[in-house]
Amino acid sequence: MRLRLKSVAAIILGTAIMGFGINAFNIPNNLAEGGITGISIIIKLLLPQVDQGVVYFALNIPLFIIGWKVLGRTAFAYTIIGTISLSAFLSLFGTLLTPTPLDDTLLASLYAGVTVGAGLGIIFRYGGTTGGVDIIARLLNKIAGISMGRTLFVADMLVIGASLVYLSLESAMYTLVAVFLAARVIDFVQEGAYAAKALTIISDKTADITKQILELGRGVTVLSGKGAYSGGNKEVVYCVVSRNEVVRMKNIVKEIDPHAFVVVNDVHEVLGEGFTFDENREPLREE
Repeated sequence: MRLRLKSVAAIILGTAIMGFGINAFNIPNNLAEGGITGISIIIKLLLPQVDQGVVYFALNIPLFIIGWKVLGRTAFAYTIIGTISLSAFLSLFGTLLTPTPLDDTLLASLYAGVTVGAGLGIIFRYGGTTGGVDIIARLLNKIAGISMGRTLFVADMLVIGASLVYLSLESAMYTLVAVFLAARVIDFVQEGAYAAKALTIISDKTADITKQILELGRGVTVLSGKGAYSGGNKEVVYCVVSRNEVVRMKNIVKEIDPHAFVVVNDVHEVLGEGFTFDENREPLREE
């Protein structure tokens, strides 16, 4: 088992952001959360004198058994680190911060969603979890490829539904806003902030199109295809470009072959030559 210092530091940073967000925005504004975190918030709102960090850690103990079985030794170690550090930050910020509700509850829900989502996204991106439903989310992501943000969103709905026992309907609705935004931010941070575009081009003039794209400094892959209706062989051009190059690429294709079939897809976290490596396969350095 080898733990990377960078991953450990990122997990601790993520839990710090999450712990701050819960104590700065969720609790003062009566906004619930999902999963074990939501349950600990409910207990905190019902019993203000309890230490939320201690409650959160205690609720996670039974789920550690599942984590040990499904995560593996390294991932489980990161989970322990994440759970302990989040429990510590919940207690720390719960002591340091004075609960001050914002005048605008919608704004509070947006802040809560961004901070909690960003914190969890960083934790997931570096292989950790904070225990609780995060373990189930990582298990489903590993087995079925289900988005972790989506799994957490469903689990959050169940806990938020139960929180209606003490929350007003208005608070529950604002909580839904925070939870939905958090799920989106989680996936955004996990997938990578950089978004590129992939172009799939089917044309009878692939040689000319490929030549023009190569002159722009972008790599091209030519795939062999076959038309299902015509039965004829086709060449398919595939390339990945930055978002600001998409219009230029479409114009090139339109000028060469106005009848070309073009599909443009979103691509996240592009790795390789032209994006993270130069033409000599050396890592690009940020200026």
